[in-house]
Amino acid sequence: MTPAEISVIIPALNEAANIERCVLSATAAGEVIVVDGGSDDATTQIAEAAGAKVLTSQAGRAAQQNAGAKVAAGRTLLFLHADNHLAPAAIQQVCDAMSKYPERWGGALGQRIEAAGFGFRLLEYGNAWRVRWRGLPFGDQAIFVRRDRFNEVGGFPDEPIMEDLILSQRLRRIARPLLLSGPVYVDPRRWQHKGVLRQTFRNFGLQIAFALGVSPQRLRSYYANHADSN
Repeated sequence: MTPAEISVIIPALNEAANIERCVLSATAAGEVIVVDGGSDDATTQIAEAAGAKVLTSQAGRAAQQNAGAKVAAGRTLLFLHADNHLAPAAIQQVCDAMSKYPERWGGALGQRIEAAGFGFRLLEYGNAWRVRWRGLPFGDQAIFVRRDRFNEVGGFPDEPIMEDLILSQRLRRIARPLLLSGPVYVDPRRWQHKGVLRQTFRNFGLQIAFALGVSPQRLRSYYANHADSN
């Protein structure tokens, strides 16, 4: 597999401050597609100027990523959050891994959260452990997947939250994911806003509730209602 066979898909909403760096980090791929969910800032203009193909879709990360996958030309799809960016070697790592392990559907990249502190390093370790031992990469780990396998499981489910977890659960039935060194650099703002422990326990609580059968719709409602609470 060559870099030209990889399509990087970036869902975005009001990410003018981050989108240029994100797009430029992925230009080694065959194409970079930014799917905008209705930004009212300069996200789309900046993305186009950086060399991305830009389209619009219904807002929502699942819908936006599926819209990008539908028009992508690559044999492998890499989904990258707009506030993240790739290390220079990441695209070639994906190419090499997909060529070496044709039986695998894909995987994710190791993270580097862009903040100092032991708590952030512990988060990186825990997230890598989740991929290695549970086989469940999340969206901020730059999930990459063969197009045919992505289509086989129906793409991202039409859910307002947990769409990445559900996709990973479906793909795990096919094979275990790879975890490459990457890294993908991750914006720390959500942890800095709430605090590392508080945000981590909140995320873990959502996962437990989902595992116990609480619907993504109810989880999304709870998350939205408590996003700015103290």
